[in-house]
Amino acid sequence: MSAPTSDKAAEQRETKTQGATPEPLSPAQKGREAGRSAQVKEEPAKRAGDTEQSGQPPSRARQSQGQREDPAEWHIGGRTLTSRFFLGTAAYPSPQILQHAIQASGAQVVTMGLRRQLAHGSGASDFFALIKATGAHLLPNTAGCHTAREAITLAHMARELFDTTWIKLEVVGDAHTLQPDPFELLVAARQLAKDGFDVFPYCMDDLVSCQRLLDAGCNILMPWGAPIGSGQGLVNPGALRTLRARLPGVPLIVDAGIGSPADAVQAMELGLDAVLLNSAVAHAIDPVRMSRAFKLGIESGRLAYEAGVMPRQDMAVASTPVTGHPILL
Repeated sequence: MSAPTSDKAAEQRETKTQGATPEPLSPAQKGREAGRSAQVKEEPAKRAGDTEQSGQPPSRARQSQGQREDPAEWHIGGRTLTSRFFLGTAAYPSPQILQHAIQASGAQVVTMGLRRQLAHGSGASDFFALIKATGAHLLPNTAGCHTAREAITLAHMARELFDTTWIKLEVVGDAHTLQPDPFELLVAARQLAKDGFDVFPYCMDDLVSCQRLLDAGCNILMPWGAPIGSGQGLVNPGALRTLRARLPGVPLIVDAGIGSPADAVQAMELGLDAVLLNSAVAHAIDPVRMSRAFKLGIESGRLAYEAGVMPRQDMAVASTPVTGHPILL
């Protein structure tokens, strides 16, 4: 007989609880509740260039969006280019070989260290004329600068001399590795962007550093593949792959460390937009033929990326399925 009484009492308590007015929270309890609510609603910080990741090759993305843009063309710094090969101009055996190498490469952009050329005195004007004769667009660089102040001054000199807002911004932080100084680079990039330059910053392959440069006003990034002139290729392809996935709308140009056309193919297959190199061509036994080899490698890698490289598999996958078909002997 006690069970029904117990059930009835429990039912009465539940009814009172449902109809009861909740007790007011103390200030401490309100603070804890607000903190929990903020944690639930908090989203990852949005930074420059962030967007949804997509593994879809550009050719398929264009088709799905109904775009008919020429896949050979791409846009950077207010210009439309067809070549994705940026070539440096230092350390060639002769000016004539440099000129022939530029022509063989098909490069539409060449880079030149202003500080180095100014040190040549009267010979610098002849060098400038040689570059101009190739028809390539000049990308002056601030190679040799170790502070933001030096780089800013040199960039303004380049704009006056060559009538271009393009500047490849280099601020070296370590004399042994020639690694960029991320702090001085950021200071210089922010100021030059305010001054109306199209800043091409030579930077590390670190995602956060790259996002900071975009926040500072850069619209292009030039992450290194390896230390300058080392010929090591891409020492951290995973980092470059992350940059491409997280910053799909930002032009990415691999700068430094490329040793062979195979390295350039790898960079392009990762989806980077272009390759800049110097030593791998200038130090070749035949720079002219090597520049053509890089031209073909860059074109091949880009075509492969556009077409969609098949994913790697841990196990064998039969290319010709035979299940359900008779085998004729």
